[in-house]
Amino acid sequence: MHACFFSDHNRTMEMAAGELISPYKLLFRALTLIPISHYLLIAFFAFIVYVYNLLQFHILHDVFGHNSVSLTFHSSSDLYTEVVSKCNLLHGRYLSTPWLSSPNLQTILLNVLVKTPSFSYKREIFRTSDGGTVALDWLMNSDVSETSFQVNGTNTVADIPVVIVVPGLTSDSNSPYIKEIAYKMAKHGWNVVVSNHRGLGGVPLTSECFYTAGKSDDLGEVVNHLHRKQPETALYAVGTSLGANILVKYLGEDGVNVPLAGAVSISNPWDLLIGDRFFTRGIMQRFYNRVLGSSLKGAAKLHQETYARLSDWEGIEKSRSIRDFNNYSARIAGNFDTIDAFHRWASSARLVTNVSVPLLCVNAIDDPVCTDEAIPWDECRKNKNIVLATTPHGGHIAFFEGMSGKSLWWIRVVEEYLSNLHASPTMSKQQMQKFKESNPLSQDEKKLV
Repeated sequence: MHACFFSDHNRTMEMAAGELISPYKLLFRALTLIPISHYLLIAFFAFIVYVYNLLQFHILHDVFGHNSVSLTFHSSSDLYTEVVSKCNLLHGRYLSTPWLSSPNLQTILLNVLVKTPSFSYKREIFRTSDGGTVALDWLMNSDVSETSFQVNGTNTVADIPVVIVVPGLTSDSNSPYIKEIAYKMAKHGWNVVVSNHRGLGGVPLTSECFYTAGKSDDLGEVVNHLHRKQPETALYAVGTSLGANILVKYLGEDGVNVPLAGAVSISNPWDLLIGDRFFTRGIMQRFYNRVLGSSLKGAAKLHQETYARLSDWEGIEKSRSIRDFNNYSARIAGNFDTIDAFHRWASSARLVTNVSVPLLCVNAIDDPVCTDEAIPWDECRKNKNIVLATTPHGGHIAFFEGMSGKSLWWIRVVEEYLSNLHASPTMSKQQMQKFKESNPLSQDEKKLV
């Protein structure tokens, strides 16, 4: 019996010794004993974690985190005291739609989920000083409401304030989010005009110049045109994304010579050089870079003949990013030595301290297209005419809210802020007084008045 025991024991030791030579075989045999369903469960969990991090979901942060709006402004800001302090939305919290609690999901689905009632603009064709064509699409308060609702009880057309909407990169008046803000502002008593970038909105290029990220002179001419046309009407402006960059750049360049009573910047990229670096960092940023670069190429193809004369068309066709596109188009057309030089010139951040118009700026910290690193915090804090509102979440020009996701928080913020600003007994009036003192009325304008 003892002999049998030792014999079996020796064989077991020999087998074990043999197996120890290849421990991976033992591990493989053990792994094969685990049911395939367990592997599928582990793979599914790993996939969920990967997607959760890739798309930057923040469901847990929404439940347990701090979601209050942060306001940055000068300690003696009259704009904050008289206007922003009365804006309830800016003193509350922004909570995203639960099933859209991801900046990437909000950004990608922006133009898919936004639904607006059907309406038609009334188009005005404006010619710029260089012979360019800009389409101005109007939506009046009377167009969307049988009973005219006024912002502050005014009755005449001249008393109804006008808000100018400046679209983003390749957006125009028919982009869903642009139609949404136009409709909502008109319903709340405003007359709205969308200033499409030249070459967009279905109009041809009629001069030797195309729209670029830093081209603010077209907006300046549009604003002056509207002011001359309705000198007694209060004008306001809202810029979104790259349109916000162009708007703030215009405000900084013209300073007190701006005939606007107030303005709003939504999801401004601020510094295009920093933004260019940001687009090379992560998987999603490279995805947006490729998509936006393709949209620029698509817009350029509508005016290929003009682009071919003024820039490098072969380079444009080979472009795979926004940087490539700008390098072969805007840099060449603008005679910049380098693409970085163009990006510095086109950035609105460098002109923030010159803004003299009451300006509200709204940015989401988790914006996957415009990094918060580019936000000029100190410059905004230094300028008494600016209040910067930042939220932890919101994506890019999205800020979906409510369980259904049918509402955009930033549009409600714009309406509340501009309505309070327009009703302020001093703020917007002070800006217009500064403008009149710096720009005495011409004889033609006096006749209009």
